[in-house]
Amino acid sequence: MSPASKRAATVRSFATVALVAGFLVSAITLASDPGAPDPHILASLLVATGIGLRIEAAISEPRS
Repeated sequence: MSPASKRAATVRSFATVALVAGFLVSAITLASDPGAPDPHILASLLVATGIGLRIEAAISEPRS
């Protein structure tokens, strides 16, 4: 496995964690207090970061 491929796999894993955390924050906030906007801002930042990292990993991964 090349270093570029390992890096892409690491970035993809981190992006998945960010996406899951963002969706969990949003779901927990909706269940407990739907009126507070601050946790939704955090959740949207986590999801946007996760999506961006997944795109970056897909672009930078070497083709076989």
